[in-house]
Amino acid sequence: MSRLLRVRDPYRESRQDSNGGSASHCNTSFGHDTVTGTPFLEDLPSPYGSLDCDLSDKDLRETAYEIFVGACRTSGSKPLTYIPQSEKGNSNTPDRLLSSASSSSSSSLGLHRSLTSTAASKMKKAFGLKSSSSSSTKKSGDLRENGVGGGKQRKRPVTVGEMVRVQMGVSEKTDNRIRKGLLRVSAGQLGKRIESMVLPLELLQQFKTSDFPDHLEYEAWQSRLLKILEVGLLLHPHLPVDKSDPAAQRLRQIIRGASDRPLETGKNSESMQVLRSAVMSLSSRSFDGSTYEAYHWADGFPLNLHLYQMLLEVCFDNTEEGSIIEEVEEVLDMIKKTWIILGINQELHNLCFTWAIFHRFVTSSQLDTDLLFAADDQLIEVTKDAKTAAKDKVYSKVLSSILSLIMGWAEKRLLAYHDTFNSGNLDTMECIVSLGVSAAKILVEDISHEYRRKRREEVDVARNRIDTYIRSSLRTAFAQKMEQADSIRRSKNSACSIHVLSILAKDIGDLARKEKEQFSPILKKWHPLAAGVAVATLHACYGNELKQFISGVTELTPDSVQVLKDADKLEKSLVQIAVEDSVDSDDGGKGIIREMPPYDAEYTVANLAREWIKTRVGRLKEWIDRNLQQETWKPKANKHNFAPSAVDVLRIVDEALDAFFRLPISMHPVLLPDLVSGLDRSIQQYLSRVKTGCGTKNGFVPALPPLTRCTIDSKFGWKKKEKPGHTLKMKSQVKALNGNDAFSLPQLCVRMNTLHHFRNELENLEKKMVTSLRNVESAQSDVVNGLNMRFDQSLSSCQEGMQQLCEATAYKLIFNDLSHVLYDYLYMGDVTATRIEALLKELDPSLEMISSIVHDRVKNRLITAIMKASFDGFLLVLLGGGPSRAFTKQDSQILEDDFKAIKDLYLADGDGLPEELVEKASTQVRNILPLFRTDTESLIGRFKQMISEAYGAAAAKSKPPIPPTTGRWNPTEPNTILCVLCHRNDETSSKYLKKTYGFPKKL
Repeated sequence: MSRLLRVRDPYRESRQDSNGGSASHCNTSFGHDTVTGTPFLEDLPSPYGSLDCDLSDKDLRETAYEIFVGACRTSGSKPLTYIPQSEKGNSNTPDRLLSSASSSSSSSLGLHRSLTSTAASKMKKAFGLKSSSSSSTKKSGDLRENGVGGGKQRKRPVTVGEMVRVQMGVSEKTDNRIRKGLLRVSAGQLGKRIESMVLPLELLQQFKTSDFPDHLEYEAWQSRLLKILEVGLLLHPHLPVDKSDPAAQRLRQIIRGASDRPLETGKNSESMQVLRSAVMSLSSRSFDGSTYEAYHWADGFPLNLHLYQMLLEVCFDNTEEGSIIEEVEEVLDMIKKTWIILGINQELHNLCFTWAIFHRFVTSSQLDTDLLFAADDQLIEVTKDAKTAAKDKVYSKVLSSILSLIMGWAEKRLLAYHDTFNSGNLDTMECIVSLGVSAAKILVEDISHEYRRKRREEVDVARNRIDTYIRSSLRTAFAQKMEQADSIRRSKNSACSIHVLSILAKDIGDLARKEKEQFSPILKKWHPLAAGVAVATLHACYGNELKQFISGVTELTPDSVQVLKDADKLEKSLVQIAVEDSVDSDDGGKGIIREMPPYDAEYTVANLAREWIKTRVGRLKEWIDRNLQQETWKPKANKHNFAPSAVDVLRIVDEALDAFFRLPISMHPVLLPDLVSGLDRSIQQYLSRVKTGCGTKNGFVPALPPLTRCTIDSKFGWKKKEKPGHTLKMKSQVKALNGNDAFSLPQLCVRMNTLHHFRNELENLEKKMVTSLRNVESAQSDVVNGLNMRFDQSLSSCQEGMQQLCEATAYKLIFNDLSHVLYDYLYMGDVTATRIEALLKELDPSLEMISSIVHDRVKNRLITAIMKASFDGFLLVLLGGGPSRAFTKQDSQILEDDFKAIKDLYLADGDGLPEELVEKASTQVRNILPLFRTDTESLIGRFKQMISEAYGAAAAKSKPPIPPTTGRWNPTEPNTILCVLCHRNDETSSKYLKKTYGFPKKL
């Protein structure tokens, strides 16, 4: 037990007085009835589970004693010698249990090792336990009466064997029989150790009915041994047993037969031979199939732990409830000799011994808290073992069961520690917290699979448990205060509820101070913000009651003001404790403070103000729903060409803000974000309606026609061969994509002006709010800077709406309004006769109208979008114009000149868009136009190379796949090259496309 001789924690050392003894604690035990103050008895279920048999504790205890005696006797260095109790006694000594100090045979045996006060006190010091030598003389007398002897009247040392016998309640008669039986077994199997035999089987063969006072006692003895064999070999074996195993079946038959008629145990008995054969077959099995000299009959779980528990109970003094015997270290040394039989190792021993100490404390009067501290000390060893031993399934199961029971017992007290502890037993509270937290940490860190999947630094088990204890106990204590308040409510009229809340505020303040002074210093060892969590919990509990009270207040009265004043005083006190407790924390206590939303004296006023805000926001929403449908979006309605409805919406918002800052409240900084958020949502609803139905960029661009060819010698006689309705199809397709074309260019311009006007005015309103808030007496500059006073949703909607309307207007103008010159005219037939001038001629008035309506800061953005749409339309005609268009290599100069004319339109001799912007937007067209002046053979070669790179050389040689039409024109993209070839008016391209893809020359 040297591992327990360690430096002790300071809080544990404080339990001992200057003489090394334990301080008095009986009058402060938590194990008392909270009303009468009398000790109560408690028990816990076994963590090892049930044996599923009718073996009594007495049967298990006697079997455990047999194993103990057998293990100790066979571990001695001299031959086993039976010494009757009558020969051990001394007629001059009243204590018949004292052994002869001069007995040479017994003095050398482990079972008869003598005890010394030095050895006896070593372990108790390690546990921090008081020595029984400091106990009352009555205890010494009781020990002598039970055959242990003690005090000054001891004349000879007491042996470990006698101590164990007395502690286990084994009679001298039974002890004599066990020793005699073991002697006979040893005589017949000289040299065999205890682990090399099945003890119950051997003992069955050593005694007959004549060795017992009566036949019934013999039958009971035989029945116990057979039950032990059944439990150890069939019910809970070291290795699982197949029900069809012949040996198992034979053993069951023998045991069932013995229940009707005692078993014949003679050496030549056939039943005994069958029994021995079955038992030896079952007990000699091993995991790897090899044969060991050791037999497994008592090391199956949970039989071995039940037996070991009986042995560990020897360590506790039966004459003084809750005490550990002085001889505990030597007793444990002897008990360890049974490990080889019971399959116990150091880790299981540490775990079982922890449970034995803890269980003895719980089942006693819970007055001797030294046992509790000893259990906590022993749990430290278990914590070390669990890091590695928890991988063993049996150990992990027992560990989980024991720790769950310990944690459950501890939490039963800690979840309401205000009822359990007081200023007189705070040291006990610290120990119980340590027990509960240690158990929880092992359960989570060493057993929980979920914990292993997470990053361990993300889970602070100790802090989480303490947090739970604090919150639960404070809620319970608060509920008790509330019960007192409820009794006052029931005894008096409802008007007294105000007075009750004021009293409750004072009681909670006292409770918080008690928590800070008594309990928080202890809990802070595991939770750095223990006091902060406590006051945050009380703050929330009282806040719930305050809200219920305020819910019935319709106006401010002197009574309600008094309640709110007391609540405000309590809150300041709780917040102060939280701040002081968290001054050294990582976040400076911000986390705890966030758990304490304010309920100051103006709560009711603020609530009424929120209702006012709700009304104003609702009024704006109703106006938008009712009047926006009447808006016509016509220009010239005002000098700025934006919608009149925008003026009304902004006026209502401005009036609402002015009225808000005139409200007689001191919570403007708190409530302003609510007002802004509500107004922002309503404005955003209006702005979303501004762009609704205007279409999108993609909705106006027609789909590309299928790839085909025209003849080069027809001199554009292809019009007669064209499928009828092709041009109309493109027009109708555009209309179908955009629905009802009820949005004219002027109306779209008004909508864009409206969005621009809203953006400017909302930014002005934000600046106005900052100024108004700083003029409010209750506002501070730092508070103003941290508030959310922005119309974020509305401003975002303005930005998105402006982008959508500019693109939709531009593409509608080019691809829809001007489709008759773009689709029906440009380069149809003779390229030289259908130039770009027709498109530019009709586009120019639209640009002039835009300049006269749209705001200057919106105009360039819209015209830029129209320019990009013009470039996209020009490319669509060149590459996706269909069989109605065909270009020769010589036409490339016309195309380049026409494109320059488009750019010149937007440059407007320096008065239009910036040249850099125009050049950047024209990059794609400038990259494509060189393809039209490239000879056909080069285009075909380039196309084949691209196909080879994209699909492999084999695909390029055979019939290559048609590259997909993406519409993203690029000179390095094969589909773009293919479109140029399809529109190339020469024989070479026609033959290549006919041969490669089978494209027809005629349509």
